[in-house]
Amino acid sequence: MKADRRLSVHLPMIVLSLLAVFPVYWMVVTSLKPENEIFSNRLWPASPSLANYAYVLDAIPMIHILWNTFTMAAATALAQVLTGLCAAYALTRWRFRGASVAHGLIALSWLVPFQLTMIPNYVLATQLGLLNTISGLVIPNAAAAFAVLVLTNAMRSFPKDLIDAARMDGAGHFRILCEVVVPNLRAPLASLFVLAFISAWNEYFWPLLLTRRIEDTVVQIGLQMFMTQEGNQWGAMMAAATLASLPILLLYLVLHRHIIESFMRSGIR
Repeated sequence: MKADRRLSVHLPMIVLSLLAVFPVYWMVVTSLKPENEIFSNRLWPASPSLANYAYVLDAIPMIHILWNTFTMAAATALAQVLTGLCAAYALTRWRFRGASVAHGLIALSWLVPFQLTMIPNYVLATQLGLLNTISGLVIPNAAAAFAVLVLTNAMRSFPKDLIDAARMDGAGHFRILCEVVVPNLRAPLASLFVLAFISAWNEYFWPLLLTRRIEDTVVQIGLQMFMTQEGNQWGAMMAAATLASLPILLLYLVLHRHIIESFMRSGIR
């Protein structure tokens, strides 16, 4: 009976997991297919080849684009974590008038789509000479309301006695933040970093507006190069998409324990 119950619980989860993984598997398989097999229904190509990967590396500066994207995404995620951490500490540990109003305004700003502020940001980036630069891609997204709200929620459950004890020992706010708060919030910080990294990695509209040269752009724009009026180059596109997915997968493999722990504790969805 217990085995039947376990099977009834785990079988739907196994099926859903396979459905979630299958598109990734099909992307990799398609990237290995020669052009005459692209539209075949084979679960594995009859003659797998790395020709699509070689074509991608030759057609566009893929390695340089991946490096641009990684640098932009890592800098954006790190900036959002740092600004969110400082703002959350101030909102939860400092007593000042208007704290609740500030928190409410930050929450409301989360509802404003980036597309509304994109043109003013573009004008400002142009005036500052930030076109075709990584800094121009990072600075407008260096602070995020989502990061502030997530870390504020985590900070509110942080034991106040630890901070009071550190103050009695003569520690300042910066030392408390670095030596007391951060080591005990590694799980939510890691999960927030990964979520911010993925969001920045998938960014399309802002890099499309800000970059003009292929060597200065990011991977989402690079994938578009294989979509032409003559037809889509599916093999090359899937090869480029596979290469673009590897950094995200590696990042998750490194931080997966912290991410799962944070999701279980705080209920991030």
